[in-house]
Amino acid sequence: MTENTPHDRGRQTPDPQRRSARAERAILDAASELIVEVGFARMTMEGIASRARVGKQTIYRWWPSKSAVVLDVFNHLTGEQTGEALPDTGDLAADLRTVLRATVDEFNDPTMDRIARAFTAEIQRDTELSQRISGLLVEPGSEVYKQRLRSAIDAGEVRADADLELAVELLTGPFLKRWLMRTAPLTHAYTDDLVDMVMRSLRP
Repeated sequence: MTENTPHDRGRQTPDPQRRSARAERAILDAASELIVEVGFARMTMEGIASRARVGKQTIYRWWPSKSAVVLDVFNHLTGEQTGEALPDTGDLAADLRTVLRATVDEFNDPTMDRIARAFTAEIQRDTELSQRISGLLVEPGSEVYKQRLRSAIDAGEVRADADLELAVELLTGPFLKRWLMRTAPLTHAYTDDLVDMVMRSLRP
């Protein structure tokens, strides 16, 4: 059996699962540019790799599909991870205002707006993509709202018989409609009014 020399023992074996921050940033930047330029359907892992100047195998090592890459683009733009719990300060209305105000700021960012609109357009054309994104993004996002509402029920802030699915739709649906249709500006005052209206229907 050959014994390693001190020089050999000092070396670190590269971990293929460990992400290079520079390569990860390049890949996500490339994906965000391509979805706007060519659309999700025409975007390929090869194209992302070429734009990011990395090997295609590097992308597949970290992401199983291009939809997973784009989901991470959203997570990095918002600074959050899908399914991350909402704040729970004990004041449901204040927590909802905080979250929706932050969402206003995100969607008013020009880069976020362009990418979100390009991705939304592809979802309308691709049923399979829509189903995948529902499972990866929409349903986890809805569930964190429901979890916070359940906590508010336990605290007596919300009626025990409240329809949580409907409550989440009332909080987020008008917001998304205003953003998608560009019917009016997205503002903190607007989401504060949404919260106030929904809270009136939820209180015991």
